[in-house]
Amino acid sequence: MTVLPVRLFGDPVLTQPAAPVTDFDRELHKLVKDLHDTLESQRGAGLAAPQLGISRRVFVFDMGDTRGHLVNPTLRFPDEEEQDGPEGCLSMPGLYFDTKRRLNVVAKGYTMHGDPLQIVGAGELARCLQHETDHLDGVLFIDRMDSRRRRAALREILAADWNSPPTVKVSPHSGAFWGQR
Repeated sequence: MTVLPVRLFGDPVLTQPAAPVTDFDRELHKLVKDLHDTLESQRGAGLAAPQLGISRRVFVFDMGDTRGHLVNPTLRFPDEEEQDGPEGCLSMPGLYFDTKRRLNVVAKGYTMHGDPLQIVGAGELARCLQHETDHLDGVLFIDRMDSRRRRAALREILAADWNSPPTVKVSPHSGAFWGQR
């Protein structure tokens, strides 16, 4: 089991677009395994390669009964429906803010073996797929907030003590928060 450190808010890798994966090789397979191992240790719902300091377009997710990975994802939204609810990020441990997202999403990409893959998500799975794809585009979830919410979130983020454990014991990225586990 390889658990790697998660990069925290302020690390430049989190705000830069990740490079597309071109080689579906052993290195990619190891990255997917390391992402899953790290996600499991953090009890999260999703983790993108840039959060480990690796600029590649790949992420993993674990929503309880739905677990997997996606390489070079693209998103399509089948309708205009939105959801508004708590969202957190392993790169901002212990902090959660209401964020609007699309309610339904179709994510297309590839498996680590290069096979085409499509994931249709609604609700919290849709939120997770959007959140992790944003990481690959160098976008943080606070960037999706309206200006009032974003200012309040930034104040809280800047006041956070990144050197101590988070005060929230249950992550909204875990199925326990979303009623999945």
